[in-house]
Amino acid sequence: MEAYKAFPPETLESICKVLGEQNTGSQITHYLAQIGIQDTDPGITKWKRLYNAFAHYQNTYKRSNKILNFIQSTLRPIRYADNNELYESYRRDINKRLLFLGFELQENGRYRKTLEAKTITEADSRADSLKQKLKDREVHNDVLKFCRAELLQDNYFHAVFETAKSVADKIREKSELTLDGSALIDKAFALGKAKMPLLAFNTLQTETEESEHKGFVYLAKGLFGMFRNTTAHVPKIQWKIEEKDALDCLSLASMLHRKLDKCVRTGY
Repeated sequence: MEAYKAFPPETLESICKVLGEQNTGSQITHYLAQIGIQDTDPGITKWKRLYNAFAHYQNTYKRSNKILNFIQSTLRPIRYADNNELYESYRRDINKRLLFLGFELQENGRYRKTLEAKTITEADSRADSLKQKLKDREVHNDVLKFCRAELLQDNYFHAVFETAKSVADKIREKSELTLDGSALIDKAFALGKAKMPLLAFNTLQTETEESEHKGFVYLAKGLFGMFRNTTAHVPKIQWKIEEKDALDCLSLASMLHRKLDKCVRTGY
């Protein structure tokens, strides 16, 4: 396993304050033991207790791996299954610290490596600006949740990528298919000889409704082809996305989400 460098004292302190608020004393005892970090001062304030335990570990092993494991264990999504808002709040607070170290804890509870942040203020400002512009457009709530500071830390690359993925996820949920990309859209919305697709958002009784259905298919394939497929296979540094492009992409995804909300299985 790769050895990750020790956290700077000031970053470690900031992380411990978030974790101390998030966990009870007994939970701290449990997770320290589970991860294998010595609980050096069990009788003191929670965040200071964590700081001393983490600092002792780092001083001994010159790495931060088990601290990252501790954070990941305490922020497992299943712990917050009944309170996603609280989970996202803690995850956002942790990521504001981890981004300075080149890490991000994703929504699924797994880490990804990213560029080390220069300032969180810049990312927060960018996220707030984009979100407000999208609210002015009255975009779908399933799109707004991807306008987070950690996704916009470098540019709009990951927000666009994750939003495109969310459209595919909803199609799979509605259709109960396991395909992806164009194959998923074709299987879920193909009219076939009987002109009866697996999913439909109108009655398909008129030429206009049939044209609308086909138009949705073309738009969804266009979203995947231009944004999702490109961002999935091209390094971020080679494919810059400006704010105006991100706004258009997210608005398109919003329209697709609204149509998908109306979709029902035809029984075909």
